[in-house]
Amino acid sequence: MAANKNSDFIDIAGLLKQYVSKWYLFAISVVVCLGLAFAFVKIRQPEYAVKANLLISPEKDTPTNPLGSLGSLFGSQGYVDDEIFIVSSHSLYRNVVKELGLNTKYIYHKNLFVKELMYPETPISLVPQAGIADTLRRGIVFTVKAKPSGQASIKAKIKRTTVAEVKDISLPYTLDTPLGNFTFAKTDDYPADKNVKMTISFSGYDAAAEGLDETVSTEIASKRSNVISLGINTTNTDYGKAVLNEIIEKYNQRGVTESREQNTLTANFIDGRLGLLADELSAAEANILNFKQKNGIIDVITDAQYNTEKKAKVEESLLEARTQEEIISMTRDFINEPGNSYSLIPTTLNNEGIQRAIEGYNELVLTRNEIQQSAMPDNVALQQVSEQLDMLRANISSSLNRALETARVSVRDLAREMNSTESSLAQLPAHEREYRDLMRQQTVKQQLFMFLLQRREETSMMLANSVPKGIVVDEAYTLSEPLGMGKKMIMIIALILGLMIPPVWLYLRKLLHNRFETRADVERITDVPILGEMCIDDSGRRLVVSADDTSATAELFRLMRSNLLFILNDPRDKVVLMTSTSSGEGKSFISINLAASLALLGKRVLLIGMDIRNPQLANYLGIAPQFGLTQYLSSSNISIEQMTVAIKDVPNLDVICAGPVPPNPAELLISEKVDELFKELRERYDYIIVDTAPIGLVSDTFTLDRLADAAIYVCRANYTSLTDLASVNSIYEQHRLKKLSLAINGTASKKTYGYGRKHTAK
Repeated sequence: MAANKNSDFIDIAGLLKQYVSKWYLFAISVVVCLGLAFAFVKIRQPEYAVKANLLISPEKDTPTNPLGSLGSLFGSQGYVDDEIFIVSSHSLYRNVVKELGLNTKYIYHKNLFVKELMYPETPISLVPQAGIADTLRRGIVFTVKAKPSGQASIKAKIKRTTVAEVKDISLPYTLDTPLGNFTFAKTDDYPADKNVKMTISFSGYDAAAEGLDETVSTEIASKRSNVISLGINTTNTDYGKAVLNEIIEKYNQRGVTESREQNTLTANFIDGRLGLLADELSAAEANILNFKQKNGIIDVITDAQYNTEKKAKVEESLLEARTQEEIISMTRDFINEPGNSYSLIPTTLNNEGIQRAIEGYNELVLTRNEIQQSAMPDNVALQQVSEQLDMLRANISSSLNRALETARVSVRDLAREMNSTESSLAQLPAHEREYRDLMRQQTVKQQLFMFLLQRREETSMMLANSVPKGIVVDEAYTLSEPLGMGKKMIMIIALILGLMIPPVWLYLRKLLHNRFETRADVERITDVPILGEMCIDDSGRRLVVSADDTSATAELFRLMRSNLLFILNDPRDKVVLMTSTSSGEGKSFISINLAASLALLGKRVLLIGMDIRNPQLANYLGIAPQFGLTQYLSSSNISIEQMTVAIKDVPNLDVICAGPVPPNPAELLISEKVDELFKELRERYDYIIVDTAPIGLVSDTFTLDRLADAAIYVCRANYTSLTDLASVNSIYEQHRLKKLSLAINGTASKKTYGYGRKHTAK
């Protein structure tokens, strides 16, 4: 396909040839770019990077802080990830702006140079009305022009709208504006020998803080580092250093203030808690005292041990008393038994008197028994012993009764004491639990009281020795090399841009222009054979070909004629259609001069205008024939001779003009009379050049292809679109026009190798 022709091929030679022909564009571009670069280098102020580094030291737990930074409850714990937001916070920047007066900018104008000054270096100072900057939402810009004498003119603008203006006033002067009053005064730097032109812009603290946030960069030096790096790019290094140092200063002031406030809160909290704990501790100790007094307790553990030992002793005594009671009771019952009147009493009692009486009784019983073995029952000795035994037994029985009563009283007393001891021991767990609860409360409050006392001393020390969290690693410093490119690099880049702009401009122009410029462009787009090319003629003549004309235009037409004769290689090939995409491409101009060039060969040539919708051939040749083609085709009374006009300046060249525009041009061109006309004309003429209608507008040319032997499509450089030119490919491939070729019109002038004078393109 023709559209793909040479699609992957770049004609380097053609490009270089085109660029060489446009050498003046390169020269102009290089000169302009170098000039702009030189002016830029002279006017611009070098910009430097100002840096500062701040080490953040987070609070850490220490041996004097055993419970882990009580102050963290009040927000004193800081980390670098959070501190970077504080360093770049709006409130901190606002304080910096307020401290340095950054909401007022002084711009000094000197010729083309502009310099930003910092107060008090400025020759004119601006003092706003008190309180304006705190609430100002809109900025205001003042233009001040002052003379050495102090006479000045001031103009105030808000968003490019003039709100106040005074002329020829003396400084100092107070200007009244919708935002408030502003006073302008001379400073010690005011020049006494030259005029001053300044632009002073004033904004609120908040707006200036927003601007500062955009210019100052804050970042963590590395992921494992606690260092915050601050930077600002500025043409005024003193300004940059002042800003960064003030940011660090305000950050540290803020840290110290917050630390003191937090420590003060902690101290107040501790003092309040100490007062409450002192009262609670006194109440706890009073509760313990009341508990001991109420329950008769000196010490729970000692009392428990005493009652336990007492119980054991009482229990032992009670057991012994009950044993003696039983022995006494058994002994009494044994003695009172009649059958035991003279029997031995076996019981051993703890009562020494009764025990001796029993032992004496038992001895008499043994004596009686011995007497009884050898004496008779009425033996006096036996009777005396028996009487003594009766008396002793009665005494022992009486003593046993009294001892038994005494033993029973002792048992009852010991039992009561036993019950009392057991009751005391039973209450000990409850007393112990209650006592331990009271002691625990007292111990907790005592320990907390001692801890808070220690914390109060530590907090007092921290208040007395408050230090900022930020440690200045590097105060603001300026890098030695300015930012951006150096002067030499700027000039080199300007030179490169100067060389690049013309090719880019030519390419974009071609791309946006959508028109071809050279024959090479046509050859890349289409495969249609090129008959020749024609430069624009600036002679002003419509007919430029004559026998003695050796101009470049005439020579090009002769070259085109030679190529046409090569195409018309058959003696029967005589009729050539001339067409184009639209009017204005030079179709009639090519037709007239190509016909004249053929006539110079001594051949009979006819130029016939068949663009009957827009006939222009008669106007081009400056003739006024009586009849035209449309009249001939519409009437039977007009002959070929009546509508044929001979061109006197070109022998053998005749012309038939189109005539008036008919109401039915399409039907007229397909009539049989047209075929008969051409049949006759073929007999009379050697070559017939037919100037037809543009194919991009109507189909008349395709209708006339039945009469033609060849067709020439005229395209014009910088006029015919690439789309229209590409559409010729389909016509060529579909053979809709016989022996189609291209004639390129309007190209750049060609060298004539000395043949005649050269006409420049029109």
